[in-house]
Amino acid sequence: MDSREQLVHAVNEGNLAGRNGTARTACPYPSGDLRRTAWIRGYNKANPFPIDDEG
Repeated sequence: MDSREQLVHAVNEGNLAGRNGTARTACPYPSGDLRRTAWIRGYNKANPFPIDDEG
């Protein structure tokens, strides 16, 4: 698997985790790994942070 493929795979994994309600801290990739950033982007697309304009 090349680098681009790994990043796409990480985005898809994060998206699935977000849809399943998995905790954000469950990312399997270590800090500093580009796959971690990709996983978080996928997660946030499926399960974004709640926006509260009044708080």
